[in-house]
Amino acid sequence: MALATGGATAVAAAELPATESTDQFTFQGIIRDGQTPLEGVEITVTGNGVEETVATDASGAWSVGVADPGTYTVSIDTATLPDGVTLRGPEFESREFTTASTSQIGVLFPFAASGGGGSTGGDTGDTGNTGTGGDTGTGDTGGTGGDAADPGGGSAATGTTDNSFWSTVLARAVSGLGFGLLMALGAIGITLIYGTTGVSNFAHGELLTFGGIVFYATTTLVNWPVWIAVIITLVASAALGYMHDWAIFKPLRKRGVGLVQVLIVTIGLSIALRYFFQFLIGGGILGLSVPRGDILNVGPIVMRTGDVVSMVIAIVVLVAVGLFLTRTRLGKATRAVSDNASLASASGIDVDRVIRIVWVLGALLTGGSGILYTYFIGANIKWDVGFTVLLLLFAGVTLGGLGSAFGALVGAVVVGLVTELSTLWIAADLRYAVALLVLILVLLFRPQGILGRRERVG
Repeated sequence: MALATGGATAVAAAELPATESTDQFTFQGIIRDGQTPLEGVEITVTGNGVEETVATDASGAWSVGVADPGTYTVSIDTATLPDGVTLRGPEFESREFTTASTSQIGVLFPFAASGGGGSTGGDTGDTGNTGTGGDTGTGDTGGTGGDAADPGGGSAATGTTDNSFWSTVLARAVSGLGFGLLMALGAIGITLIYGTTGVSNFAHGELLTFGGIVFYATTTLVNWPVWIAVIITLVASAALGYMHDWAIFKPLRKRGVGLVQVLIVTIGLSIALRYFFQFLIGGGILGLSVPRGDILNVGPIVMRTGDVVSMVIAIVVLVAVGLFLTRTRLGKATRAVSDNASLASASGIDVDRVIRIVWVLGALLTGGSGILYTYFIGANIKWDVGFTVLLLLFAGVTLGGLGSAFGALVGAVVVGLVTELSTLWIAADLRYAVALLVLILVLLFRPQGILGRRERVG
């Protein structure tokens, strides 16, 4: 089902046919005017000695494989578009992409609104069997970006100006740091909720998805300015967190429901929200029409200015959260409730009010993480994107130490670095499994986590 607002429509893409290509990277997409596939539209990919032009097939699908990593320009020949179909802006006629750790790169060519309704271009594939050896880029469902955690994110992270090993290591480390920082925003939300309520919220990934969907709707469907879209997304995420506690978890606390039962409730809530999102936006991968900035060369590293801005924003927000927890009365009250809720209540702290604020803050941070994550995976969003990184969020929380906000930050950064650096030696499909393996090894030798405190049992 497509979600339509104003004069634009985003559609779930059709499945692309599998190929026998041995190319390392594949640029691909589907060109549609509303629900009508456009056949014969010419797409050209140039860069690194490659110049190849292809035409869309009867389903509007196209793909171009390239052998080497680097920066490529993907252009659409507007002269081959049907009469009355135009791009939303001239900046979308030619777009630059830098290949990174995923093998499939989705390219979006958004069309201007037409008289009969909306139109869209270049929507990405849903199951994505194209790519190296006919498999997905980095997983089993991620049509244009790899796995379900990277829907459409082929150019999302960083690349290099050469193919040397140490340049690649540096690029992957920077990419892993960025990934870890944006995951830290969501992980801190999880650990604050766990610390104050004892609840492991398995619906937390859907808060990340919600942030990405609201940002997609406000920027791509109704074409509002990015700064307005960010404000609306954060407010909506905070409101959703408030509703979580007000409608579900506070009544459960008042009735003395056990933590195991509450855990089951969070699992059911996760399933309900996830398929509600699928009902709203469909099961495919949707591209955002928000530019990700110019290409920036920093030594041997090639990255987008949008990636740099995302990392800076994440750092600023994390510092602000740290100052909030350590310098403000409300932050100190939050830490007191996390340490001992009964003693905090006896000291005059309104525990319910603190928990409500923690839910709002946790949802706001995770919604912001959803915005940044859409940029990290290549300006795309999918209905289950938060669920696919949920275990990584919990891995960061557990690795850093349950209930420790600063531990969640450290754990998330470690997970991000391990995830990206591991692709130097193993298939990208396995990189999340490596992060979980590191979690197991750390807990075997330090069960309380990196910054957790030892607790006496019995």
